[in-house]
Amino acid sequence: MTHLQAGFSPETIEKARLELNENPDVLHQDIQQVRDMIITRPDIGFLRTDDAFILRFLRARKFHQADAFRLLAQYFQYRQLNLDMFKNFKADDPGIKRALIDGFPGVLENRDHYGRKILLLFAANWDQSRNSFTDILRAILLSLEVLIEDPELQINGFILIIDWSNFSFKQASKLTPSILKLAIEGLQDSFPARFGGVHFVNQPWYIHALYTLIKPFLKDKTRKRIFLHGNNLNSLHQLIHPEFLPSEFGGTLPPYDMGTWARSLLGPDYNDENDYTHTSYNAMHVKHTSSNLERECSPKPMKRSQSVVEAGTLKHEDKGENENTQPLLALD
Repeated sequence: MTHLQAGFSPETIEKARLELNENPDVLHQDIQQVRDMIITRPDIGFLRTDDAFILRFLRARKFHQADAFRLLAQYFQYRQLNLDMFKNFKADDPGIKRALIDGFPGVLENRDHYGRKILLLFAANWDQSRNSFTDILRAILLSLEVLIEDPELQINGFILIIDWSNFSFKQASKLTPSILKLAIEGLQDSFPARFGGVHFVNQPWYIHALYTLIKPFLKDKTRKRIFLHGNNLNSLHQLIHPEFLPSEFGGTLPPYDMGTWARSLLGPDYNDENDYTHTSYNAMHVKHTSSNLERECSPKPMKRSQSVVEAGTLKHEDKGENENTQPLLALD
């Protein structure tokens, strides 16, 4: 076993072999072959090319070397084309900090039954006078940079749940095609993460309409992993067990505290009412894994960190009423 798989359980190593075609005997050769392709793109500044960094792109593309290199190139090209987004790309950047404090994104401490990290977005918490969509996207990308440092998450991947409860038509009108395209390019096309599912709950009709705007930008593989549940908890729980979910989604965990993930990034002196000046996380020079950050979370209550969804807002539908969990059937 190579040092790049150090600490993995036999089950994780076997999962990487079966699902990702990861072979420890040729791991370094695979990485070098991707690295050798860099010379073909002199127009892109590849700011990081170490083994561990390239490996996450191979895992994201199931060790198809050409696809992994294409993703690596797109990762840095996206940053070159959107320089303002990645200027001061740190947790204490004022825009990123505000978004984190407001729960963009939420990150559950425990993983699901497949070992995937669960991210939450409570859409109605978007105060458009306080946070730009770009800053929310920056906070999400920064959070993913932190989380993807964990090699097991490179293998197991992520789940995203978006709760659209109380998300107004006025708020939705700010989701223009250009900014939605920016988000899709950043998350689908330019980041080395495996997303096992994107789950919409309590979505109003105009979110369905928004889907028609973004559908041309989505890969078929992505479309198949987007699920619209409405207020049907049965379909959600078939895919994510209730013991891994907070009560807002009919789970057995306590309501989610929106400040949890912000505190883990900003440190123990985090306060949602005062400016924070502690040295922040630099996404390009990670020094702590996400597991270490999560253990440092403080349990103190937050004043802005409240979900807009009451426990039990979603409902269990009668069995047989809506048991089909195929994604987006009404829209495809």
